[in-house]
Formats: sequence, structure tokens, C-alpha cells
Amino acid sequence: MTDNGTPTSNRRTVLKGIGALGALFGFSNVAGATPGRTPGPKKDELLVGISESAGGVKSTVESKIPSKAAIVHTNETLGYAAVKFPGAAAERAKKNFIKNVLTDRDVEYVEENATVQAFYTPNDPRYSDQYAPQQVNCEGAWDTTLGDPGVTISIIDQGVQYDHPNLEGNMDGSVSNYGNDFAGNDDDPYPVQANENHGTHVGGIAAGGTDDGTGHAGISNCSMLSARALDESGGGSLSDIADAIQWSADQGAEIINMSLGGGSYSSTMANACQYAYDAGSLVVAAAGNDYGGSVSYPAAYDTVVAVSSLDENESLSSFSNVGPEIELAAPGSNVLSTIPYDGYDSFSGTSMASPVVAGVAGLALSAHSGLTNEQLRTHLQNTAADVGLSSEEQGYGRVDANNAVNTDPGDGGGNPDDPGGSETTTLTDSLSGSLDSDCWTYGWEFDETSSVVIDLQGPSNATFDLYANERNSCPTTSDYDHISYTWGSDEEIVIENPDTSVDLHVLVDAYSGSGEYTLTITEHGS
Repeated sequence: MTDNGTPTSNRRTVLKGIGALGALFGFSNVAGATPGRTPGPKKDELLVGISESAGGVKSTVESKIPSKAAIVHTNETLGYAAVKFPGAAAERAKKNFIKNVLTDRDVEYVEENATVQAFYTPNDPRYSDQYAPQQVNCEGAWDTTLGDPGVTISIIDQGVQYDHPNLEGNMDGSVSNYGNDFAGNDDDPYPVQANENHGTHVGGIAAGGTDDGTGHAGISNCSMLSARALDESGGGSLSDIADAIQWSADQGAEIINMSLGGGSYSSTMANACQYAYDAGSLVVAAAGNDYGGSVSYPAAYDTVVAVSSLDENESLSSFSNVGPEIELAAPGSNVLSTIPYDGYDSFSGTSMASPVVAGVAGLALSAHSGLTNEQLRTHLQNTAADVGLSSEEQGYGRVDANNAVNTDPGDGGGNPDDPGGSETTTLTDSLSGSLDSDCWTYGWEFDETSSVVIDLQGPSNATFDLYANERNSCPTTSDYDHISYTWGSDEEIVIENPDTSVDLHVLVDAYSGSGEYTLTITEHGS
């Protein structure tokens, strides 16, 4: 690695959601939506994240908001509050609040409580036969296991019709009402309208009843939780989805599926996905349905498995987003599954591809119960089938249930001990104070790299931040591909399937304080 200069800029910026945004993470001790809150999108709210060094969320934020604003929701575990700005002057009040509060050390970030949308394109004709389970070779996997009910898949989406004849046998009865409602004002996630079909369709793909003599065959017979975070229109707020993700992780869901997303980077969303990942959940999300656009959040986060969509011919679906974040591909065009009430239909979207991967993950974990979420993720990558598309279209390939179930992870199919080997580079340097930065260039060691971990260890009495670019330019604090920043100087960035056609550029920036730091880059071969 060589030092290429010291680009600098201001770290504290407001993060705004643009358009429809994807899923977030949740908090512990969250039972459901705050009583009295309106379900669905909440465009008049800001999410305020506080630092770990501050006191309680509510008390910290209350002292900083204007008199006409009100805290309408808090999550102490993830450390944020939703603040509502009512009235005709709400937009001006929000802008003034953002400008003033970002200078406060207790505040980590401020962002819009943006809207998320479900990804799917309904298809009118009813398909009498399925192709998705056959395309991902479920038959071979089912010879070994139909799925262990002890493995739980949480569907963060619209509500699932949990008494559907082809779903009721696989619902997780350990939880009241088989889930929770974060988009409404009660704890029952049951769909409120007949056209609230997205969640039931997604759930039926991942864990609809298989070999039960009823309806269609789901990918797995794993147990299913319904975390209703999108309302009947298909929209929902970041905070609702954040709470749903945290709740799912706290319930011990091994796999979390999010067939939703869109918009830009969100700190709340990134923190939520990290929370679930740290809790041991494998987080899977749809890449998006705007072909030609970049991979949507939350699929684009390093902690999330991004899934693109294939058609019946294993070509890329005409609607599927693509990009370097794509990790796996799965059938998503004209996929048959359950809908309310007691019906079936075929829909298209990356929303349909994502639960195929979630279901295959459930089958793999049923067969290899000792795998951690990281090992399971690697195993799905190593057992995927190359269908002849580019890496930005298929990632590691089309998910394969037979390979995932019947390949021993110790035989190169998800070996937790780095089947491709690893190389570690470590350096030590120092920063003299605020606005001082070092930019480092790293040349790749392997011909094929599955992931790279960038670790920063700095002085305890300073705040250093970490940035990375997968392009031929040094990051700045306002232009970067990856970021890790908290109060303190210990940061980590994990990049799955990095772009090795160009050198990796890493920026270490001193937001405050000075001292010596150690930068470690660990590259894992495929």
C-alpha cells in the first residue's frame, strides 16, 4: 500500500432518503408500532440517531428539538428517535433543526423517515405449473430435507395470511399471531385488505407448505414469522422496518427476507442490518426492479445478500437491477405462490427472487445446522451455479438448493476456514489532528477475491473514520463507496465480491483528535 495524499472535507452531513427506500433494522424491547401513530409512510418525520456516549434517547433528543416538534417514537437499542414536525412550516423547521443539531456531539445522524416500497410486478394470467423450485434444483435437496421447522425465516413485508391452507402448517406458533404488526396499531400482522398480497406471496415462496397435498410447493418447510412493516399500499417508514428487523433478530430468526427497498444510503438502515447480522441472522434482500439502475438499499449493504432475478430460461429478468453488490441470482419472473384469501397467483419481481434464496438458505441450514450466518453465506456462494451471466448480473451464480444441501461445507462448499485462503496486510501511521487524512492504495493479491475486510484501530481519545472506494480514486468524506464511522476510532468495512479490476483505495480521516492508528486489510480468496 502507498500513501497517495490527504483529501479532506466535513464529516457531519445529513442523510436524506430519496424516493422509495428499502428495509432497516430493529430494536430490542419493541413490541410493535407506537400507539396512536398513523400506519405507513411518515413524510413529516426525521430520525435522529444519538451517540453511544449520550444518555437515554428520549431525554437526549427532547432537549434539542423545537417546541412545536414532538418525539413520536423511540428505539433505545438502536439509539434513535422519530421526531414529527407538524404544520405548514414543517419543511423549513426540519431544515433549521438539521442545520443546528448536526453540530451537537450527542447526535450521530439525522435523516428522513423515508418510505419503502414492495418490489413486484403482478402478472394477470395464473400459471398452473411452477418452475422456480425445479430451476434451483430443490428436488435433489428435498431428497435430504424438506426443511427443519426449527429454522425460522422472518418475512419483513406486508402481512402474511397465516391461516392460508398452504401456509398455516409452517407458521411459527411460538409467537402470538405468528408475528407482529409494525405498520399498524396492533400486534396482529394479518392482511387488512384482499389486495395486500405481497407479503403472503413472498412468504409462500420461501416457506409455503411442501409435500402437504395442498396448493403449490414452497422452497422449504422451515418455520415462518410475519413482521408486517409495509401497509396495505405497499409502503412503510424506515422506523417501522427498523423495528421489524430488530424484532426478527431478537426472536432468533436465522434468516430475514426483505423484498423491498430503494433510495439512498441510510444510517438507520445500515445500523439495523448490522444489528441483525451481528445477532446471527442471514439477511437477504431484493436488488430492485429498475433495470439499468444500481442495486437498491438495503440489498446494497455489505451485511445483506443482494439477489437479482432470472426468468424461466435463466436469463436476467428484464426488470432486474444489476451491479457489483449482486451476490446471488434466483428465479423471479412469473413465480407462482399464495395470495389472500386462500388464493394463488403468479407475480414477477426481484421480490420473488429474494425469498427463493431465503428458502434455499433455510434448506441448507436444515442440513448443516452448525453453520453461522457468515458460514452459511459463504456456503451459498460456493455452491451457486454459473448460468453464464456477468458477475454484476448473477454474482456468484444462481442459487442451487441441491448443491447447498448435499455439499459438505468442509469440502469447499462454504468452508468457514477460508477455502480460498487469505492474505493480511497491516500498517501503522498517525494523524496530527482534525482534518488530517491518509489515503492508501491496496493492490489485490488473488486472481479471484470473495471478500475483503478493512479494519481500523485508533486512539481511544480521538474519532477517526474509515472510507473505501472500489474505483481509481481516493475517497473523500463526501464521495465514497463504503464508510464506517462512529464516535471513537475503531472501525471496520467488509466488502463482499469486491471489484478487483482496479486497486482498492482506503481513506483514514481524523474527525477529531490525533494519534497513531493501525490499518489492517484482509483479503479472502474465492
